[in-house]
Amino acid sequence: QYSNVVLNCVRMEIVMREVYVIGHKNPDTDSVCSAICYSRLKNLITGSEDYIPKRAGHLNEETQYVLEKCGVKPPAYIKDVRPQVRDIDVRKISGISEDLSVRNAWKLMKERGVETLPIIEDDKLKGLVTISDVAKSYFEMYDSDILSVSGTSLSNIVDTLKGEVITGDIDKHFNKGKMIIAAANPDMMENMIEEGDFVILGNRYESQLCAIEMEAGCLIICEGAKVSSTITKIAAQHNCVIISTAYDTYTVARLINQAIPVSFFMKQEALIKFKLNDFIEDIQDIMAKKRYRDFPIEDDTGRYVGMISRRNIIKTDKKKIILVDHNEKNQAVFGIEDTDILEIIDHHRLGCIQTITPVFFRNQPLGCTATIIYQMYCEHNIDIDKTTAALLCSAIISDTLILKSPTCTHYDVDACQVLADIAGIDIEEYGREMFRAGSNLSDKSEEEIFYRDYKKFSIGEITVGVGQVNCMSQEEIDELIKKEASYITSVTDKSDDINIAYLLLTDVMKETSYVMLSGKNAEQVLMQAFNIDEITNNYVILPGVVSRKKQFLPAIVEVLQQ
Repeated sequence: QYSNVVLNCVRMEIVMREVYVIGHKNPDTDSVCSAICYSRLKNLITGSEDYIPKRAGHLNEETQYVLEKCGVKPPAYIKDVRPQVRDIDVRKISGISEDLSVRNAWKLMKERGVETLPIIEDDKLKGLVTISDVAKSYFEMYDSDILSVSGTSLSNIVDTLKGEVITGDIDKHFNKGKMIIAAANPDMMENMIEEGDFVILGNRYESQLCAIEMEAGCLIICEGAKVSSTITKIAAQHNCVIISTAYDTYTVARLINQAIPVSFFMKQEALIKFKLNDFIEDIQDIMAKKRYRDFPIEDDTGRYVGMISRRNIIKTDKKKIILVDHNEKNQAVFGIEDTDILEIIDHHRLGCIQTITPVFFRNQPLGCTATIIYQMYCEHNIDIDKTTAALLCSAIISDTLILKSPTCTHYDVDACQVLADIAGIDIEEYGREMFRAGSNLSDKSEEEIFYRDYKKFSIGEITVGVGQVNCMSQEEIDELIKKEASYITSVTDKSDDINIAYLLLTDVMKETSYVMLSGKNAEQVLMQAFNIDEITNNYVILPGVVSRKKQFLPAIVEVLQQ
């Protein structure tokens, strides 16, 4: 019978095999489109939906334009990939009703091998009952009015005593009266019984009648004694419940406290509970300081999900990650060192990300990560649909500056042309539209502009931050130089981890970059890298320099290494 009051557990929808495909922080079009398209490729190869694209930063205007043009929803933003509660094997312990008897709570604990049960109401956690709470009902001394004080239900009493209701409402809860064993004669009973009392007695007709006439709330007839029709009728007239049980008087008196509902014992104040999105690192100290064995888990809406213990923390699964368009730790999403990196697909220089186990690492000197992914589609003989083609083509156009960048190879050109044909794109015209959308920065702050396409590079003990903004006119460049002049100085002045900062304002059509700078030795390094005699107005014009990866950064790195 107790199973009728056990509530169904709220199922936690977690795909334990999820793999996040994610690009670098401050994502550009290649980073985002490559994550989307590589996730699709992996799902098609594996016949699953386990590979999910993510992004490690906010989308810039160019990428937003591309996704809207292609009708593709942006990947979900994730700023931290450290293990979370949702990564633990949460025990899906079903919740119970607060009306469940202590006896049945104990039976459930034994069946499930647990020491804590959650009390649930409308899918929300109301309280907890532990094995020590159950022990109280067995070993602590209670007053004789404990059944009424705890609001024990008739159904709990019947279930606990394996009894049968002869007359009365089985849904009734008792809220007054004490327990009495009617061992005395009727004359003495008249002085003992009060209205609403629970009277435990045998088959003596006179004692039964006396208890009813004294307005007892419930008679418990022991040893399966038959109850006469006269007593049954009179009891019904007095609203007195009669329960018959096969147990003897001693056993009934011993078991009756086990009918008390768990609501009487449950803890419901200052509950220590966690959310699915809480980080393991943040909850470990809390769990260590408390002596509780199990802790309840809720989702973001406050719905009960399950329970975890300290032992579950040890078995925490790390998030599984595939990195695209980067391979350096300082460009990766926060917490990358606490993940299980499965693959890296990139076209940049080798960085410093370390992995515990060997990974699939594909790094090619091409103009765009999307070109590598296009090649992988071809290698697996997987058809590229129009949307995927548009995304990959957009990424190549963006990273190669409409195929004009020195990083652009004939592989990029060939891939871009094939993809443009599939997607129905005019490369030159569409590229100009993309860059116009990306260069509309009138409503952006100095900080947002500087970090919109920003990467950090470590060269020895020096960290260089390089931002880049693609522009379509000289007017845009002049305006940005005025806007960023004071801000770029603050990048190095207020940062403990950036020694030198550069901002490339690149005129896509003229294939020229205007480089702004700040930081100790920033001028000296730039002058030596590009054979410049003098820097005026806090910026340098570098004709023919449009690629941060292939033209600007290698020259800077060479000087710093020397």
